[in-house]
Amino acid sequence: MSEAEPARRRRAPAMSLDERRAAIVAATLPLLPEHGANVTTKQIATAAGIAEGTVFRAFKDKQELLTTCLEVAMRADAEVDQITRIPTSTPLTERLAEATDAVSGYLDRLWSLMQTMHRSGFDPRREHEAEGSRKGPREQMQRVSTAIAELLAPEADSLRLTPDLTARLLLGLVFTNRMQGKGFGDEADDAAEPAQLVEVFLHGALNSTGGRKK
Repeated sequence: MSEAEPARRRRAPAMSLDERRAAIVAATLPLLPEHGANVTTKQIATAAGIAEGTVFRAFKDKQELLTTCLEVAMRADAEVDQITRIPTSTPLTERLAEATDAVSGYLDRLWSLMQTMHRSGFDPRREHEAEGSRKGPREQMQRVSTAIAELLAPEADSLRLTPDLTARLLLGLVFTNRMQGKGFGDEADDAAEPAQLVEVFLHGALNSTGGRKK
């Protein structure tokens, strides 16, 4: 090949339909917190580096794409992985505080996205009910609960209840701790910190001196 002859460009391997759908979803998710359901397929195509028509070859319409994006956003894979990586050799309070922090972040992220979608005219609950086969937050929280129960397993003989039930009760406390202000998704300024919440969960609402801790 002479120096003047342009080098032939190697064509990137074609994606399968599943790979293309996953790539489009990955490009769409960062756009949703700002635009919600008002995000355009042109914006999505630009973010994904594809032609706009490719979006509709991967998804039948924008509604299906948004529903798929929410399904992916609901997944607690990162949180479950974070919890399962917590060493059971560390003190129980530290284990539960780290797990509580992971769950709190998941709830804040999910509720904030749900509110943004709802305000832009997309009802996440209705769309999820229409897709009955898809797993939503309830199933994801069950995965989280199972992971926390495993953290409690070394103390099983010291617990009043089973690790599974204890984990569910802790999640109930974490859930209500994030319910602040005007509703879910608002910044929880008055929420307890993970370590504080775990202390109350393990030792009760009263401290040893009978006065409120600052």
